[in-house]
Amino acid sequence: MFSGEAEVLVRRKTLAILQDEVKLVVDTARKLPTIYSALLSNDSKTLNIAINDIETADREVEALRRALTRELAEIGAMVMSREDVLRVAYAIESVIHFINGAAFRASQISGKVMQNLNLSDEIKELIDMAVGIAQKLGEVVRSLIINPTQSIELVNNVGELERQIDVKYRTVFTKVLNRVNSIKDAILLMDMIERIENMSDECLRASDSITILALSL
Repeated sequence: MFSGEAEVLVRRKTLAILQDEVKLVVDTARKLPTIYSALLSNDSKTLNIAINDIETADREVEALRRALTRELAEIGAMVMSREDVLRVAYAIESVIHFINGAAFRASQISGKVMQNLNLSDEIKELIDMAVGIAQKLGEVVRSLIINPTQSIELVNNVGELERQIDVKYRTVFTKVLNRVNSIKDAILLMDMIERIENMSDECLRASDSITILALSL
């Protein structure tokens, strides 16, 4: 087998692991609306199942990243962009860590707090936007495998949505600060929405890293 062929196969394998990672992230992000809906309706069973699913996915993504690290260590200098691949993998892993953190904090909040203070719709919009940016990241990774040039163009979509999430986060944060009297509820709510905002930041960081990776493919 020619060394060129070997490099192509290695790249395909490593990019496939990235795709598996981001698929888990997207599927996990989609559980956030389920958690939020269960929270508002006081459905503890659905809430607990979703939380457990997210924790499991978190561990699976970490295992994939570790497998990718071992793979890249074994192939040595065959793939010149291995550092760029790892940057993407770690950023994707960070996304699911923030999803897990946001989900846990949501599970500790009473749905009545958000309903009584007219915050439920605002927070739902923020959560839906977070799901959207995870899906955009998934599109970028899929395009990286099929058409690296197109993946660079799709990164702009992630950046635009991240800016919208930042604006929404500040709006919700201000309302929580002004409306929630309970210190415990205020801390939990602000912590939850901050992790959602951090999640969107990590999606953008992963996308920016993919731009660098795409240029080397």
